[in-house]
Amino acid sequence: MAPISLTDLVSSLPASDGWGPPVSTETTLEGVPYAPYSKADKLGRMADWTEGRDKDRGGRQQYGNRNYRDQQVYGANAQSNPFAIQAAEEEATFSVVDNSRTASRGRGFGRGTATFARGRGQRGGQAQRGGRGTFQRIGGRGGQQGYDNRGGRGGRGGRRFGWRDDKPQRNRDASVNVKPDWQVLEEIDFIRLAKLNLETGDGEDIDSYGFLYSYDRTYDKQPGAKTSERKLNVLERAAYNVTTSSDPIIQELADKDEATIFTTDNILSMLMCATKSVYSWDLVLHRRGKQLFIDKREGSSLDMVTVNENATDAPLELSEGNKDSINSPSQLMLEATHINNVFPLQVVIESDSSRKDMTHEHPFYNPNEETDPPASKAYRYRRFDLSLNQDEEPLHLIVRTELDAIAKNNISGDDQYMTIKALNEFDNKAQGSGGALDWRSKLQSQRGAVLATEMKNNSCKLARWTVQSILAKADTMKLGFVSRSNPKNNNDHVILGVLSNKPRDFASQMAMNLANGWGIVRTIVDVVLKMPEGKYVLVKDPNKPVLRLYQVPDNTFEEDTEETGTVQEEDGEE
Repeated sequence: MAPISLTDLVSSLPASDGWGPPVSTETTLEGVPYAPYSKADKLGRMADWTEGRDKDRGGRQQYGNRNYRDQQVYGANAQSNPFAIQAAEEEATFSVVDNSRTASRGRGFGRGTATFARGRGQRGGQAQRGGRGTFQRIGGRGGQQGYDNRGGRGGRGGRRFGWRDDKPQRNRDASVNVKPDWQVLEEIDFIRLAKLNLETGDGEDIDSYGFLYSYDRTYDKQPGAKTSERKLNVLERAAYNVTTSSDPIIQELADKDEATIFTTDNILSMLMCATKSVYSWDLVLHRRGKQLFIDKREGSSLDMVTVNENATDAPLELSEGNKDSINSPSQLMLEATHINNVFPLQVVIESDSSRKDMTHEHPFYNPNEETDPPASKAYRYRRFDLSLNQDEEPLHLIVRTELDAIAKNNISGDDQYMTIKALNEFDNKAQGSGGALDWRSKLQSQRGAVLATEMKNNSCKLARWTVQSILAKADTMKLGFVSRSNPKNNNDHVILGVLSNKPRDFASQMAMNLANGWGIVRTIVDVVLKMPEGKYVLVKDPNKPVLRLYQVPDNTFEEDTEETGTVQEEDGEE
């Protein structure tokens, strides 16, 4: 019989026929059982060449990894699944030749283990792969446990069977109530802010006001030693925290057109360290003519000193399950603010012989109205040039800076100006302590470790203090270590010691970039100076690393002050 070619075969087929099965119009799926399906069911592999091998070799199930997960078949019930493939008789003799090396499945550290993990999160082997943003208990090198929401590859922060899948979201409140009539002009995330840079000079002094007492060097004894412990006393002194627009000296400088931007070191440091902040804060910006005044509102959170703001497990509010009311963020802020108000007053020698007067008298103290003596405080008004280059028209900023004490240099005999701040310990065993060491036992022997922990847990606060010292051109920054006399009592404190630091050296230790801070200031200023005259509010989002600029009515925040005054008058009449 002669062979038939492919062309002849195709040509002999009827024209109506085509390739493939016949076309049917029937859509009824008769005889096909219903397969229950749930969205929670996970889809397994089409073919698993390792499952039979592990069972034959007695391998145990690894809960939380793929071997266990893939056994959940498509459908709600594996036994009654009508789509389960039944192995044919001839497949029973089929086997796989495996020449790969088998690793030990015993307990231990390292890759491929399922029970223990070393470092941050589980480091799984080929059978494990971690998810993102999952809630997982992690073990540190020292055996300390905590929580991490960082996902990644190889089980870093990945799912662990039997644990919750998501970390509770901390929903903090905004520092100011954003009203519906506020118009959003700009929204800038911290990633963009972190890329800004502006090299600025050291600045120049315009004038100085107030006076300073000499620092008591007896507080510089070995920190942590029993002989250096002193009780923190409360001294009644007149201290002031005047905002930019209420400062009479700044008003005079603005009338003389000495600069374009005016602010204080407390406000400017918050703006320069914005990317390190976690809690919400807000600034008020007044655009008047060609000038810009950066203010804070009455009762602003900028006046408060935060505690462990940057800790991985920051203190919880009472509404978030904190059982210790004295260790809630709000109470810790009140305690830290009180300590930083009274500590600088105690570590100076109040005498006429140790007093140094600045060029002008105190700008805010009025002896006819005040009953308490003024605190040791000097105000330096300094000017900085924020111009991008020499060809550009100068853009000057005047900032009011503060100094707390003065001391004589032991070698040269020159005056050294200093700022004085205080770190405080509440309870190293309480929630929110951030893994802090016991200061009484470790401050003397492990001073560096104690300070490094504080840099980690309070990086925003320490960065702001350092920036304020650099802006004031202080020679020294004194850091006091103040602890509770009893961890359960937040009213009595003791001073454990004082450390001295040069501001710029301390900034280098914290890896601070001052050029980035000036870049943030210049960026915000450029945005507002392009806007028409009026009032603007810059708000840090309470739960996201984002800054938002709002345009607000001119009477914003003034109505609240008037209402408060009216209520007080009515109460007095009653």
